Amino acid sequence: MTEQGNVVFISKASLSEFEGKSDLLQGLIDLDKNLLDFYLDLNTLKTGIGLRDRHMRENYLETKKYPFAEFTGKIQEIPSLELGQERQVLAKGKFKIHGVEREIEVPGKLKMISSQELSLTADFKVLLSDYKISIPKVMFYELAEEQIVKIDAVLKKK
Repeated sequence: MTEQGNVVFISKASLSEFEGKSDLLQGLIDLDKNLLDFYLDLNTLKTGIGLRDRHMRENYLETKKYPFAEFTGKIQEIPSLELGQERQVLAKGKFKIHGVEREIEVPGKLKMISSQELSLTADFKVLLSDYKISIPKVMFYELAEEQIVKIDAVLKKK
């Protein structure tokens, strides 16, 4: 289970670059069942500008209708983990946001921090149009079609 987890998305448009962050990523990794499940309440994303946050939630993510983003999947090859060592992994699964679910691959790194804790880092890209999140023409130079998503989580054994 997630002890602590954060998500950052980076938008690099031609006239504007900004990040949105949340420290409330929830999830689990069950290596015995080969199951990954992570979700985020999109209402917890903050960009540092209140008006932009409100527009992001109301106009693009439509969080009243679609409050969560979720990834559920499996690790392609579960590595043998030894204390202190980091291993590359590739997860395949379904990512759902804005009511649209798509199969994606997510490269990441797992590290056994202690006998009770794992850390996970991963980066992937999200094309807004793949998830029916439209960008008005007036925002085209300020909101990138491609968002870079980075996750960083520490998971504690239950």
